[in-house]
Amino acid sequence: MLSKEKIEEAREILEKSQNPLFLFDNDLDGLSSFLLLSKYVGRGKGVTVRSYPDLNSSYSRKVDEFKPDAIFILDKPIVSQEFFDHAILKNIPIVWIDHHPLAQEIKEIHYINPVYGPSSSNEPVSYWCWKIAKEKDENLWLAMMGCISDWFIPEFKDAFVKKYSDLMDKQKDAGQILYETKLGLIIKILDFGLKDRTTNVLKMMKALQSAKSPYEVFEDKKFELARTRYKQINHKYSQLIEEAKGMTAKKLLFFQYGGELSLSGEISNELQYLFPDKLVVVAYIKGEKANISLRWKEGDVRELTAIAMKEIQGTSGGHEHASGASIKVEDLPKFKENIEKLLK
Repeated sequence: MLSKEKIEEAREILEKSQNPLFLFDNDLDGLSSFLLLSKYVGRGKGVTVRSYPDLNSSYSRKVDEFKPDAIFILDKPIVSQEFFDHAILKNIPIVWIDHHPLAQEIKEIHYINPVYGPSSSNEPVSYWCWKIAKEKDENLWLAMMGCISDWFIPEFKDAFVKKYSDLMDKQKDAGQILYETKLGLIIKILDFGLKDRTTNVLKMMKALQSAKSPYEVFEDKKFELARTRYKQINHKYSQLIEEAKGMTAKKLLFFQYGGELSLSGEISNELQYLFPDKLVVVAYIKGEKANISLRWKEGDVRELTAIAMKEIQGTSGGHEHASGASIKVEDLPKFKENIEKLLK
């Protein structure tokens, strides 16, 4: 949990900045975090970070392009030292808000993470951006959307249900909200909208910055591109889910696929909801690289992933029940073998 001092530290830098740059993870927690902070101050540029799992040095060009007077990094577990060096050389203050365990040394930046707060926790970044942005009622739906997308039910759930009872009712499980309610559909539309080409993503972000309510996502013309993209992707997504359902074993569901579109995180989340008693492993293959998403309710999947990676080159990390890894395709059979041995 974050201290009041940490929340005020971030808010003070945000309020003083006249041209903040927000670099956020390419998912709903990252998007909601950006929207909450930018709407609070009414200014700033937002950039989705599509590099996985880190924010790499190529994003230094955004610093040169937008010439910010403060940089906010939202929901990224790793940041390139070259990126830090580039911004620090220009004397730009950096606020890094995250909720993953820290995997690198950090200096000369404002690092804000509930994992290292007075009492360790890992609420989504959007939850803390809601606090930093003073919990404004008109942005309640953005905060709720970000939290639920990251499988976290916040204490302001009842306030949301009271205001938007037709979007969700009294579901107690985040999975139920994601896959059985209208709020879950909004999350899915916007999540798939982030997987469009850059010009369309920017249009969606602009539409969200001016949106007054979540209903606009269903009805307003400015979200037509996002709704169209959702229909395109959801057709393929549904096919992949059906295919993955046939890959279940006693304790493991292992599914791999290829193509132009990475949906491993979304697929693994829904499969975990459908098969809560299994370890879910979804590998997306593109070229020589495999990006893997793992979900497991029965134990610490982050630790399991790290052990399975011991003799395999690549990166891994995440949370207790949701982790990820990036390895060479040629090592995927070995990774699967290691997982199977660990489960036994």
